[in-house]
Amino acid sequence: MSEHKATISWSRGAHEFTYETYSRDHAWRFDGGVEIAGSAAPGYKGSPACVDPEEAFVAALSSCHLLTFLALAARKRFVVERYDDDAVGFMEKNEAGKLAVTRVELRPRIEFGGENRPSAAEIERLHHQAHEHCFIANSVRTQVTVVGA
Repeated sequence: MSEHKATISWSRGAHEFTYETYSRDHAWRFDGGVEIAGSAAPGYKGSPACVDPEEAFVAALSSCHLLTFLALAARKRFVVERYDDDAVGFMEKNEAGKLAVTRVELRPRIEFGGENRPSAAEIERLHHQAHEHCFIANSVRTQVTVVGA
């Protein structure tokens, strides 16, 4: 088992503290010294220059799928040259009528190299296995689909 930590910091600063005026900007700090500027989504008075939690959630699902896909492809001796994903999360009302990221569509574009190239069926199987073994996908109720695979 392992632990994964993040430090999230916010302070009021010079802003008045009312719903309309407080700053949504905050910092995410991770081990190794990486810091990311976070905020609410622009529709919720956040800064468009920062990463909002919903974007981070979509990125985490996509990143986990990517890393799991790469591990599975490497074990099958397929050489992945490039993997790009334009993932999209959809904020909708869930079955309880609450706003949630109810589904995420992954749209990977993958370039393979080498002589051992997977068939379309093998790529689809790799995506299915990647989803089944992705730690983040296994941690949430959000529907995750791979589009165009």
